[in-house]
Amino acid sequence: MGVGIRREPWIFTLSALGSVLFGALTVADAWVLGWSTDHVVLPAFRTGEADASMLLAVVALFLGVAILRAVGIVARRLGAGVMQYRMQAHYRRAVTRQYLRLPMEWHHRHPTGQLLSNANSDVEAAWMPIAPLPMAVGTVAMMAIAVVQMLLADVVMAAVGLLVFPAVIGANVVFQRLSSPLMTRAQQLRAELSEIAHESFDGAVVVKTLGREQEETDRFAATARELRDVQVRAGRIRAAFDPALSSLPNLGVLVVLAVGVSRVVSGATDPGDVVTVAYLLTVVSFPIRSIGWLLGEFPRSVVGYERVTRVLEATGAVEYGEARLPRDGGGAHLVVEDLGYTHPTTHPTTHPTTHPTGEAPAPGDALLGSVSFEVRPGATVALVGPTASGKTTLTALLTRLVDPDHGRVLLDDTDLRDLAPGELAGSVSLVGQTAFLFDDTVRGNVALGADVGDDEVWEALRTAQADGFVAALPHGLDSRLGERGTSLSGGQRQRISLARALVRRPRLLILDDATSAVDPEVEARILAALRGGSGGATLVVVAYRKATIGLADEVLHLDGGRIVDRGTHDELLRRSPAYAELVNAYEADHEHDRTEQDA
Repeated sequence: MGVGIRREPWIFTLSALGSVLFGALTVADAWVLGWSTDHVVLPAFRTGEADASMLLAVVALFLGVAILRAVGIVARRLGAGVMQYRMQAHYRRAVTRQYLRLPMEWHHRHPTGQLLSNANSDVEAAWMPIAPLPMAVGTVAMMAIAVVQMLLADVVMAAVGLLVFPAVIGANVVFQRLSSPLMTRAQQLRAELSEIAHESFDGAVVVKTLGREQEETDRFAATARELRDVQVRAGRIRAAFDPALSSLPNLGVLVVLAVGVSRVVSGATDPGDVVTVAYLLTVVSFPIRSIGWLLGEFPRSVVGYERVTRVLEATGAVEYGEARLPRDGGGAHLVVEDLGYTHPTTHPTTHPTTHPTGEAPAPGDALLGSVSFEVRPGATVALVGPTASGKTTLTALLTRLVDPDHGRVLLDDTDLRDLAPGELAGSVSLVGQTAFLFDDTVRGNVALGADVGDDEVWEALRTAQADGFVAALPHGLDSRLGERGTSLSGGQRQRISLARALVRRPRLLILDDATSAVDPEVEARILAALRGGSGGATLVVVAYRKATIGLADEVLHLDGGRIVDRGTHDELLRRSPAYAELVNAYEADHEHDRTEQDA
């Protein structure tokens, strides 16, 4: 709560003042009621006549109090709402910024559903008590004023009525202890539910093709039922707590009335004092309930705030320097020195997942060890190796998706870790095997926020051999591609992704098997266009096809996370049986697949 008050002090002050005004005027009602009883109601009973001027005075007092109290209500609710939604928006932005700062390896240690829950339901829960907070603050003032007025009216009746407070405090303590574990579990289940839903939707093709709709439905339903049961149990506790909290002041009023009647009969107090104290006790019941609402939100709020704070305090954010890269348009000079990387240990509370580099080794396994090579500006290097040889890990290091354990990557003689934010993205583009497209137009997917015109978009599409099918779409560049580009084939999605990288005119272009879904003839035209018309960009290509590998100036043969041989494609075919077996086996497998498809 202190964080929210310090961040929005003026709005909180406005809301709290409105609440204090509301509380003070609510207590003033009791004074008006008591004064009216003694000076208007009882004299009217004694004389049988009501003084018209006194009646007008009473009406004016009640009306003035009501108007001012309404002003306080508006200020309180407006300030509380603005403060709550501002804090939620601020923390959602903060969580999102932290997600972007943290390295990919951190993200893949945390399920997507949990990350979605942190940014949505956890943030919402964390700041839910902000809405009743100003009212609770104002009603504390109301309670203080009411207690003072009760003591001034009659000390004995006030002391009897104030016995309610210890009972209320005890009820709140019991409520907190019973509900906090349930709220913690409910927030965890919300994250699990988001994770299951995300996996089911993201893997819809797998689910449907394998006929696992019922199993996925049952998996979701089991967690949903557990969440329902936990919330029902929490609701039962809340259902018992709220009536108890409301009934305690009412019981206090009955006791005060009983004591007050006996004191009036004995002449120890006036009837107006009894009415005042009894009414003030009913007034005090409202602050007690409002504080109860605030306390009732605390268990879920504390859990949500702790989960959000764990994200905001997570370590491992990518650090940057201040170095800049030249923007001369030529190819970049790439040097890799003694590069090594080990798969991080999986956090014990998370499910093991595929590493962001695409490899899936056991935690602690070395993915790369002492890799060194150099690529001259404008040259093309092919990375060739069996599965889990470290190719994708190397591309992740070249684009600084992860940082190496030792060694360094130099771009134009500058360590990637010394570059200023945004510098690497302005000079290096990575196109992966899995093409991700947004539910946007072709233009939106290619430009993706870059300040480029349609001519540049079409040029990038031509280089990627995508201009033909884009021109055939119903609305050309304005055609929407659907979620993840579902309206396109795999090869077409890869070519759109390649055009997205090319339109930025990178000085280093890294293709991680980025044309695997493209016909060999189309792939050859793409690579020829890249070498001849990509502005002399340096190319690093993860490749399997002989035609692709043959276009490279140098081939690096990786195995076991190390470069076991290097040279031209023809040289490696002649002197390395392992290399020849690898590329020939790939060609044979794909020729067999094409034969079966033709048949």
